[in-house]
Amino acid sequence: MAKGKTTFDEAKCKGCGLCVAFCPTKILVLDPKRMNQHGYQLITITDPDKCIGCAFCAIMCPDSVITVERIDHE
Repeated sequence: MAKGKTTFDEAKCKGCGLCVAFCPTKILVLDPKRMNQHGYQLITITDPDKCIGCAFCAIMCPDSVITVERIDHE
């Protein structure tokens, strides 16, 4: 099964939560303990090993702050 590596441009994130809502593996959460310089809650990946590299989070992000690298394992 494919895996993914997800990174966020935290300075641009507005904490809208769309990525959280559309993640099929439910590994993204808005973290109330982490905020960027603008005061927005940041996303935390609860279990990076469960990322399947689908990029739904990046597609749904209105501010294009998410990058997903797909890592195919043979």
